[in-house]
Amino acid sequence: MKRILIVKLTSLGDMVFTQPLVADLQRAFPGVKIDWIADAYCADVPRWNPNIERVISAPLRGFKKKRSWAGLREIFRALRELRREKYDAVLDVHGVYKSAIVSFLARTRHRYGYPVEELGESGARFAYNHIFAPYIEADSSRQRMRRAVSRAFGFELSDEMDYGLVMPPDTPALADKGPYAMLFHATSSEEKKWPVADWISVGNAIAARGLRVLVPWGNEAERKEAETIAAGVPGAEVMPRLSITGVAQMTGKASLVVGMDTGFVHIADALRRPTVILFTTTSRHLYGVSAPGRAVSLGGHGDIPTRAAVLAAIDEVMGVQPPVASLH
Repeated sequence: MKRILIVKLTSLGDMVFTQPLVADLQRAFPGVKIDWIADAYCADVPRWNPNIERVISAPLRGFKKKRSWAGLREIFRALRELRREKYDAVLDVHGVYKSAIVSFLARTRHRYGYPVEELGESGARFAYNHIFAPYIEADSSRQRMRRAVSRAFGFELSDEMDYGLVMPPDTPALADKGPYAMLFHATSSEEKKWPVADWISVGNAIAARGLRVLVPWGNEAERKEAETIAAGVPGAEVMPRLSITGVAQMTGKASLVVGMDTGFVHIADALRRPTVILFTTTSRHLYGVSAPGRAVSLGGHGDIPTRAAVLAAIDEVMGVQPPVASLH
């Protein structure tokens, strides 16, 4: 096995989940070169992994929004780049039409994909001539991907998930003003949110521990909510709008990251930062993380984390010992 293409186009969190595949494959096939194809908006994630040989990006989401000739030209450029190499195997670990089309267009005799019942779009099945074994119910989402590939190629998985991410060194100046915590309050939908009043309460508790509280945002609605949270926390700052890489660099130097089940919080975990992830409607079993003393996941499937549970989790990941109960 000399060269493998991983097809994972989106989204930010899923791109992070998939990174351990790179280390798995390089352990199994020493010297193998790994290429990756991704949507342009989140292609920075595989670019942070120095063990990936080539990252091919195409503005698929941007083209869907704007339908511009420039975007179409960029997609064709990416396809030409894709076909520049011949692959021993193409692994579609995304499982939708567009990832299947990319897999089908790649130069290879061996295209791997999920069984129909595990595909995001069942029609994607047309692209594959090798099918991964069905997933094991008890596995997390990222472990399912790893196990699918290891079973397909007959190698044993390491217990460690090696994400391999290395941030560019030119971190925004905001990181140099003293230790800080980041509160990732924003989510992709309203039902996934945690109440603003709870964010303010937790922000105050964090500030009382001596950390600056930074509140990031990505659009105008998130900025307004960030301003509301920051206004209720002494010394808190609404972060300037940064690129994906800029926010990830800040995340990589944070003393604490608390946030919803979103991509940047999973980046924090991958970078081994003290991390607390909050789940409301999504599955903690599938997407949660657990690293005793460093990363804690709370809630999920309608179980909304309480302020007290979040504060206890913050103490755990920051190494604060709970008070000893009195014997009297």
